[in-house]
Amino acid sequence: MTATTTADPPAVARSPGPRRRRRRRWAGRLLPLYVGLVIVYTVIPIAVMIVFTFNQAPTGRVGFQWLGFTTFWYRHVFANGDLTAALETSLKVAVLSSLASAVLGTPMALALARYRYRGKTLTDIVLFANIAAPSVVVGASLLAFFLQINFPRGLWTILVAHIAFSVAFVVVVVRARVSGLDRSLDRAAADLGATPWVAFQKVTFPLILPGIVAGSLLAFAMSIDDLIITSFVNGQTLTFPLWVYGAVKTGIPPQVFVMGTLIFLGGVLIAIASSLYARRRAV
Repeated sequence: MTATTTADPPAVARSPGPRRRRRRRWAGRLLPLYVGLVIVYTVIPIAVMIVFTFNQAPTGRVGFQWLGFTTFWYRHVFANGDLTAALETSLKVAVLSSLASAVLGTPMALALARYRYRGKTLTDIVLFANIAAPSVVVGASLLAFFLQINFPRGLWTILVAHIAFSVAFVVVVVRARVSGLDRSLDRAAADLGATPWVAFQKVTFPLILPGIVAGSLLAFAMSIDDLIITSFVNGQTLTFPLWVYGAVKTGIPPQVFVMGTLIFLGGVLIAIASSLYARRRAV
């Protein structure tokens, strides 16, 4: 006696109705439209700045009335000595603070990502409190600190302040990179006879280098355009944002727009180079 089994009839795939297809079509278009609007909203002020670097300004001050095309301001971008000195100060502080933040933040990120120690939770709280704290609070606390120790305000206080608020961002970025690494690579290097320093130099450091570079660039960008914290600790030293803020009362010279355009294009070139490098490594 043989047992017979009856197979279930194959399920018939139902095609989505016209209303569902229409809903999917609108959903597929809505997100790209939203992204496009956000990009346009972000790019318009930058585009206006770039366009008016080519505008004639008979009074030597920026005006938003088109008076004719000129490249005069690009040929005389460093004609204003005070503005050029302020830009040099901003670049100097940004470079030094980003390098110092990377040097201080990378070991801290390694410790937070790989080790357990007493006070680790408190360290996390302090780092994220530094990131979440308003700039006015950070600037006022640094000013009180420098006044308490009677330290003269100037270039060095600006540098210390920028390192103080940048190092936390470097730690967060590098820590995220370290957390994604495979610890077996370090153990494999140790099995092959590498010392901890050689393992770090040959294995860990090349893997976390993109995170260090990303954190340093973030620190550089935050430093070069900081206004609020710098205004508390600058003394008589002027950075590029402080100079521009002071010039608003009398009129901004077109060289400000030219320098802003050059800084923006420098950031675009760095982003393109980083993207090409990542694509080449992925191939």
